[in-house]
Amino acid sequence: MTKVNPPIAMLAELTHRCPLSCPYCSNPLELARQESEVDTATWVDVFRQAADLGVLQLHLSGGEPASRRDLTELVAGAREAGLYTNLITSGIGLTERRLRELDEAGLDHVQLSLQGTDPAMADEIGGYRGGFARKMQVAEWIGEIGFPLTLNAVLHRRNLHQLPRAIEMAGEMGARRIEVATVQFHGWALENRDALMPTREQAREATRLVAEARARLKGRLVIDYVPADYHEDLPKRCMGGWGSSGLNITPDGQVLPCHAAQSIPHLSFDRVTERPLREIWYEGAAFNAYRGTDWMQEPCKSCERKEIDFGGCRCQAMAILGDPNATDPVCVKSPHHGVLQASADAHATRDDAALVYRTMPQKTSV
Repeated sequence: MTKVNPPIAMLAELTHRCPLSCPYCSNPLELARQESEVDTATWVDVFRQAADLGVLQLHLSGGEPASRRDLTELVAGAREAGLYTNLITSGIGLTERRLRELDEAGLDHVQLSLQGTDPAMADEIGGYRGGFARKMQVAEWIGEIGFPLTLNAVLHRRNLHQLPRAIEMAGEMGARRIEVATVQFHGWALENRDALMPTREQAREATRLVAEARARLKGRLVIDYVPADYHEDLPKRCMGGWGSSGLNITPDGQVLPCHAAQSIPHLSFDRVTERPLREIWYEGAAFNAYRGTDWMQEPCKSCERKEIDFGGCRCQAMAILGDPNATDPVCVKSPHHGVLQASADAHATRDDAALVYRTMPQKTSV
């Protein structure tokens, strides 16, 4: 019997609405419509339930959470529940006045996304003209107000050469942390592997640059690094282990063990509007599907790393192999490891691939 500890973090996807159209967006291809979004009172009640369950950190995300007009009320409700709040934002939709209102409501931290280090790259990837300039203005306001800041730079074949400048920008903005996140191929990114897959040489160079920057900036800037999965030999410990430390809630109230869990077709997900969060965490079928190690096949079942990486990413095994129970093909012990690496190299050479931008569904007429 797997021992289940309380979660420490929760990602609240407040909306799938977003002014940007990033082709690597981790939201599902079937985006939640605005009319299906959980209302203010329900979200605030969920925040209380989360705090009672043991959650300490609340990440307010989207889409773009600033698309919610009630964002300040939601932050105030989370603060009242005793949660540490982190706003994950593109910056688009935030004004100085709104940021100051969020500060007064108790917002603790801001994570600002970076699509590129210059207007041409950032606006091309985000699909939003003028987005880079607006983002830089928001970063200035964040510094003036005094929010702790993390810069989130999602990198891929088209912009990995900008990594040194991204690290410099984090320092110039006064960020305490930068997340160097090589694109993970879920959601819209999976549709864009031909356009976004880094080369093996780019992946190695990024790892070298991060190691050098960590040594040079130790004590001044924390650098979190998500390497290029497809070019690695060991899988990541996805979500710290399925159903072990965190949970996600979609805009329409579905509770997920990880961001991409809806891609596994046999799983069913409870909603916060229908079942208490505590019951979902401890008893929900989706959360118990891949908890611990009992579900594992070989070679994971007898592997000495099975309680280190927990077999890697279930959603990646599903996306690549069609079997969420299989060893993550990133792992060198997977019988499909060579196939994955050959596929990665093939995707990385398709320089003429066009970007498939994230799109929003039209609002349903009533």
